[in-house]
Amino acid sequence: MNIVVIGGDAAGMSAAMQIVRNTDGHTITVLEKGEITSYGQCGLPYVLKGVVDSTEDLIARNPETFREKYGIDVRIRHEVEQVDCDRKKVYARNLDDGETVELKYDKLLIASGASPIVPPWNGQHLDGIYTLKTIPDIEEIMEGTTKAVQQVTIIGGGYIGLEMAESYRALGKQVRIIDRGGQLAKIFDEDMGELVHEEARENGLELHLDESVEGFQGQDHVEAVVTDKGTYESDLVLVAAGVTPNTSFLEGTGIYKGIKDAVAVNAFMETSIMDIYAAGDCAVQYHRIKEKMDYIPLGTHANKQGQIAGLNIAGIRTPFRGIVGTSILKFFDLTLGRTGLSEREAVQEKFSVKTMTVQSTHEAGYYSKENPMTVKVIYDAGTRQLLGGQIIGKEGVDKRIDVLATALFHKMKVDDLQDLDLSYAPPYNSVWDPIQQAARKAD
Repeated sequence: MNIVVIGGDAAGMSAAMQIVRNTDGHTITVLEKGEITSYGQCGLPYVLKGVVDSTEDLIARNPETFREKYGIDVRIRHEVEQVDCDRKKVYARNLDDGETVELKYDKLLIASGASPIVPPWNGQHLDGIYTLKTIPDIEEIMEGTTKAVQQVTIIGGGYIGLEMAESYRALGKQVRIIDRGGQLAKIFDEDMGELVHEEARENGLELHLDESVEGFQGQDHVEAVVTDKGTYESDLVLVAAGVTPNTSFLEGTGIYKGIKDAVAVNAFMETSIMDIYAAGDCAVQYHRIKEKMDYIPLGTHANKQGQIAGLNIAGIRTPFRGIVGTSILKFFDLTLGRTGLSEREAVQEKFSVKTMTVQSTHEAGYYSKENPMTVKVIYDAGTRQLLGGQIIGKEGVDKRIDVLATALFHKMKVDDLQDLDLSYAPPYNSVWDPIQQAARKAD
């Protein structure tokens, strides 16, 4: 059986490895537009900061390892331009010689990922304007940063924007963040977002919220960012305005797309066309709380969906059980964790929303008061079903957000949190954990 995989990162290579481990005799060909496979995209900002020594440290397996050790035919610098579902063929352009390669498949996995969004702003062609998604991206950014850069403008206050802002401040740069919305880290509710704003300002970030970028000024290199409210001198600009699924090459195939043009899949990662699967940042994910498909492109989801796709292609019928939207972020001295629905999302989903927010500490109150923690729990007033949670603090956030994520995955009620047998010792917790304190106060 000929198996073709489009995309050689998290989802694609996770799938390919599952096929290798669970079957024999299949030919697996991976077509990757870039030059690097299986690397940790989430570690890119930490290379700039110097916490990670080299981009090489982010690479789990290179193309040669896949070829020589596992027999997977990885073809780098091959961009897929067309899929013929009727003839079961994939057409890719070799970016080195321009030749078109035609491959016949019995099973096809689309794991083409996503690309940064860059709106059609005036002057976006200028040098010194970057996006961040790949290892070559961060290498270009680092090279550009060495060229007498002092004033950095970041467009977008999401994951990448905040992480890169912290990295640039660690390098001693002046950093401004421009966001067309009124809040950084919009995956958090406004009340929790204020804690993020305070941390940003305390660490010298210049915030421009409710402000829209209109273009850039400069001769060959960017010199300023122009918005609807002003013009700001900038030596380097990072556009971190979100991502869009890489699915445009599927136009005309009949493969159904869902939210934000991500490929629609069922629980077995199957698309609307037989023998074609999709996984990762180019595909939708089932949200267990919303009970419908969503699009939350994260590395955790990509790896899991890729593994599930590989098992199903290998004939091992396995469903993907869905996500609850858990994420965590380091931002200077704070850890920002969230899972499930925000209050805003819960209202949009027509739940009867109630919330409880408590101020607590990572350790027992008498042990130390130096690590304050804000815990917000969202639940349904009628059913008492737990809907989501947000935690911001200096320590212990990761432990507690994962407890809430586990509770959400199993659709527990807010009252059930009180019954959990959580660990306790004064250096780590109070007798009642902060999430239990919130649950106890829920109406």
